[in-house]
Amino acid sequence: MIRLALVLVLTLLAPAQAPQAYGISYRLAMSRPASHLFEVTIDVSVPAGEQAAFVDFQMPKWQPGRYSVADFAKNVQEFTAQAQNHPLQWMKIDDQTWRVQRQGNRSITATYKMFGDDLSGTYGQLDIGHASYTGGEIFMYVTGHKPDPVELHIEPPQKWRVVNGRTERPNQVDWKYPDYELMIDNPTEIGPDWTLDEFKVDGRNYRVMIHSRGDEGGRRPAFVRDVEKIVRAEVAMWGTPEFDNYTFMYHFAADDRSSDGMEHLTSTQIIEPGILAERSTYDGALATTAHEFFHAWNVKRLRPIELGPWDWTRPAATRGLWIAEGFTQYYGIVLFHRAGFEDSSGFLRDLGYTISTIENSPANKLMSAEESSMAAPFIDAALSRQRTNLSNTSFSYYLKGELIALNLDLIIRGKTNGRRSLDDVMRRAYDEFYVKSPNAGYYLKGRGYTTEDFARVVSDIAGADMTDFFRRYIRGTETLPYDDAFSSFGLRLVKTLENQPYTGGIVIDPQDRQGVRLGALQTDSPAERGGLQQGDVLLSIGGTPVNRADWTFTLNRYKQGDRIPIKVRRFRQELNLTIQLDAPELYSYRIEEDPNASAEARSLRDAWLGK
Repeated sequence: MIRLALVLVLTLLAPAQAPQAYGISYRLAMSRPASHLFEVTIDVSVPAGEQAAFVDFQMPKWQPGRYSVADFAKNVQEFTAQAQNHPLQWMKIDDQTWRVQRQGNRSITATYKMFGDDLSGTYGQLDIGHASYTGGEIFMYVTGHKPDPVELHIEPPQKWRVVNGRTERPNQVDWKYPDYELMIDNPTEIGPDWTLDEFKVDGRNYRVMIHSRGDEGGRRPAFVRDVEKIVRAEVAMWGTPEFDNYTFMYHFAADDRSSDGMEHLTSTQIIEPGILAERSTYDGALATTAHEFFHAWNVKRLRPIELGPWDWTRPAATRGLWIAEGFTQYYGIVLFHRAGFEDSSGFLRDLGYTISTIENSPANKLMSAEESSMAAPFIDAALSRQRTNLSNTSFSYYLKGELIALNLDLIIRGKTNGRRSLDDVMRRAYDEFYVKSPNAGYYLKGRGYTTEDFARVVSDIAGADMTDFFRRYIRGTETLPYDDAFSSFGLRLVKTLENQPYTGGIVIDPQDRQGVRLGALQTDSPAERGGLQQGDVLLSIGGTPVNRADWTFTLNRYKQGDRIPIKVRRFRQELNLTIQLDAPELYSYRIEEDPNASAEARSLRDAWLGK
């Protein structure tokens, strides 16, 4: 009896046996590019003995790098399933899942078409000029079998070529991936006219794919050389990367609309709305490169514990995006500077702009950096038909994380007399959690970190307990300790009134491109206290009719304390209200060098600025 009980306990405690792997292969065609329809075929081979009566095909709701829900399933059309050339019964069981009845068949083929016409790091585009996709917006996965190996075959239109970060040879159209997650972590360009340049750094091969829809002005060779400068600056900080090949994929869209940057394991996709011949577009692409290439270490390998493998049926929830994205935002600026594209004054000016943005945000006293990370599904390029108050209650974890990184970098350098920096934190965390930790899952080696893990590493490198810093400035909403951070470097933060028109808290709805319909007003502002509300149409200020172009000019005729009549249209009626103007509340922040700084402070400052 005791032995039987022991056997039963051991059986209950034994890990559940993993399901047998399916054979899964994908075919992607695009026979009618003008239709914007990707044509997807999925062949599934079920192992002998499999008891499941059906196979579920599921479309992700989102994909890595953009944390808002995209609901890719809304663009699926013409789904069918068959076996041995005979149709199989299927039905939608929820908004993203198609259930196919096996009817005893071991080989099943599902087909569907996917509409795509957005050039983006999140969405796919197919038109008469090219095709661009990442993967999660195109390919369904077999539920329960994302860890299984998959194959992909692409059938491009005549004279179109294919390139992605996993391309190993010219004219390649077939790939094998260890699992679904890696297949969709791989932006791909298919078209007739992209170019490919290559260079090597520390024995690693880097490729620069450029797809241009406008004049390059002969700038491509120089651009490739400048990309190499960024690679060298980042490799100098991190050390030689583990990958052998990396592909930068640039789209110069020339549509004045498409703009994005998205990180991947062995590539990045960067989309600019202009053309390479324009200096501003050229510089913007390089600045984005500094950010996205840093992600090859931070986020794609060194990652918060919640980031991979993923549950594609609901958005990710992580407290760590202020590190994953915010620290990358900081280092994008730092390494752009180290690579020689921006002098020290420009570098400090950029940081001052970010401080101004965050410190002028009403949300800075309401939302912590961790809370901002958790709100990513709502604020990361998310669209909502519901009116929200997010403009008053949320801020970007990119920008707040950038400022946390700035403060930590200077505090660590100050506490260690310049012997250590945030660079050491990032390298230590990468080594501990990614390189040396046991694998936590099938997606990547190593494991994800928690905020507490990261705080411990920061304390170790700083040689001081940084727990209180995390409590006050990361989980809390206290103003970052700029003065303490800057003082050891002979720097000071100067705060002055913003040289911008006073608004009284009035905000014009950005969706109303022509009129003066009000958006979400600033909380506890003269406009809100005076009875204005979102949706009102602004008609006059002080009796003067106003439009979108001149309302701020009209308002700024008045001064602090003045009571001003405001006429609005609400629910088809005209209302006369009054607002009383406050003192201006927007400030500009700039970082200045202290001419009376000590020699020690100047030495620390010069080391940080790379002088």
